[in-house]
Amino acid sequence: MLKITLGFDSHTFEEGKPLVLGGVPIEYPRGLKGHSDGDVLLHAITDALLSAVGDEDIGQLFPDKDPKWKDAPSTLFLESALEKVRKKGYLIANVDCVIIANEPKIASVKKRIIDNLSKLLDIEPESVSIKGKTREGFCQEDGIACFCVVLLQKKA
Repeated sequence: MLKITLGFDSHTFEEGKPLVLGGVPIEYPRGLKGHSDGDVLLHAITDALLSAVGDEDIGQLFPDKDPKWKDAPSTLFLESALEKVRKKGYLIANVDCVIIANEPKIASVKKRIIDNLSKLLDIEPESVSIKGKTREGFCQEDGIACFCVVLLQKKA
């Protein structure tokens, strides 16, 4: 059995916060506003994984009103979702993500992000696709948005 799901997240920029995408620190003068580290890429992947196994979404499981998630690394959310995926008997076949941002340019950090996601998700780098696109009128706020599609396959 296959499951295909979509995850989405977006955050505006915030001064004085580090920028993290896909669990990778990115050299940029502003980070993403959020209760956690604001990693839109991991948030979108996490929501897609949770949706695939019929679980609550990231906001329900890790509410921004809960102080224990303040500045938390989004890898914690992803690890929780991966545990749920494994318990339901699924493997990740591939992840395809579009990062929408005018800045920073994704091309210069794309390989680092793919390599890190490959490790985090325990899949081959060829099974991770990251594309950077400019906003071109979408998301008028100055920040980053991300769409991710995840394909899960039931273990044999």
